[in-house]
Amino acid sequence: MRKALRWLLSLTVLIGTAGATASAATAADPAVTGSPGASVGTAADTGTEADIKDRILAIPGMSLIEEKPYPGYRYFVLNYTQPVDHRRPSKGTFQQRITVLHKDTARPTVFYTSGYSVGTSPRRREPTQIVDGNQVDLEYRYFTPSRPQPADWSKLDIWQAASDQHRVFTALKKIYDKKWIATGGSKGGMTATYYERFYPRDMDGVVAYVAPNDVNNKEDAAYDRFFEKVGTKECRDKLNAVQREALVRREPLEALYTAYAADNGYTFKTVGSLDRAFEAVVLDYTWAFWQYSLAADCDAVPVAATATDQEIWDSVDAISGFSFYTDQGLEPYTPYYYQAGTELGAPTITLPHLKGLSRYGYQPPRNFVPRDIPMHFKPWVMDDVDGWVRHHARQMLFVYGENDPWGAEPFRLGKGARDSYVFTAPGANHGANVAGLNPDQNAKATARILEWAGVAPAAVQEDPAKAKRLTKPDAKLDKHDIEREPTLRP
Repeated sequence: MRKALRWLLSLTVLIGTAGATASAATAADPAVTGSPGASVGTAADTGTEADIKDRILAIPGMSLIEEKPYPGYRYFVLNYTQPVDHRRPSKGTFQQRITVLHKDTARPTVFYTSGYSVGTSPRRREPTQIVDGNQVDLEYRYFTPSRPQPADWSKLDIWQAASDQHRVFTALKKIYDKKWIATGGSKGGMTATYYERFYPRDMDGVVAYVAPNDVNNKEDAAYDRFFEKVGTKECRDKLNAVQREALVRREPLEALYTAYAADNGYTFKTVGSLDRAFEAVVLDYTWAFWQYSLAADCDAVPVAATATDQEIWDSVDAISGFSFYTDQGLEPYTPYYYQAGTELGAPTITLPHLKGLSRYGYQPPRNFVPRDIPMHFKPWVMDDVDGWVRHHARQMLFVYGENDPWGAEPFRLGKGARDSYVFTAPGANHGANVAGLNPDQNAKATARILEWAGVAPAAVQEDPAKAKRLTKPDAKLDKHDIEREPTLRP
């Protein structure tokens, strides 16, 4: 099995490296105002048009970090000057990383965010594969290096982030003037949804994968119901037994943890103690298994009653990751936990099989953010988004995985929604996608995405069952990463 949360720190989908330092090819620095970017040429893609790199760098505030070659595309890693506060743009700016996978200005564009740091290697997301288009990836504000210095954390909220997207879109739309589709998975799916809520006229469609919807942060019974039914009883009992055994053997396993932390230079100032970090990792175990593994992986879970301490440790480490709740593991996700504790909310489960063994229960996001960063929860924010999706969604597709705990509280559509859908991929985890839907829903979703992007062939318009992606598979460009994020803990 994968070292789920340890691997978080190395995933390019979440933590991209900046590569080379910014080059001298930088547009004139703008005095950032409410007007997002200057006008650029919109000549057709002909042999006489200005080079696409020059056109992009003509946008005020846009600078080149590096260009990476890839057959059939141009790929740019860029910085874009953004206001820290879109309501008061004169009060400071920061550099926000974006990438552009350029194919042709005559093709549609997919606007992707993971909700975390941006990857800096060329990658086509599923909607890009379907529509054969360009792709713009945006790093979420306050994830390093896209963080203002000094950081005013009160400016990290979903409206400010949506306004970042709106400003990037408005600037690039002058070059990429065909249809646009917003997408993202997990926190990125949430981000695409929030963007649509605040700027519903920007995008021509939204494809949100495995997007949690924690409307009422204080009521999480849906998660308990999920864990009572997911998979088979045999698998659930096996996982619960390992989780319980890890707490029963707290003393010898914490001795292993102490040595592990010393060997790797890990510290526990933010969470408060090694004991708190240990329990947080153990309590992640069942959630992380279903989030990142498949039912068949249960065969590799040890039998708790006969497992050695090392076997229990190895299983918990492989699935939850003992490095995660260290200061070093938490630091890249400070913006995420800050948002969980101020707007997004965080799920919890009761874990009755751990009664009498758990000392802390599911700890709140506040425990995973340094104490010098103030936090205050705003319970109305998610309720507003949920109500908007139910009553105003237009051309939105939500895709969930049947065995993914994050799907226990999904977005739902009401009578006011139009041309919008919620589909669930059977047996899928947090990596659910359109390709994993049953054949009828796969064809329906693919047809709608093609139609929203303005590239549906005539045969598909006549018969949606004939819908299929417009690109040929590319093993490198189309590598399917599960959108990984820490387990939110209220």
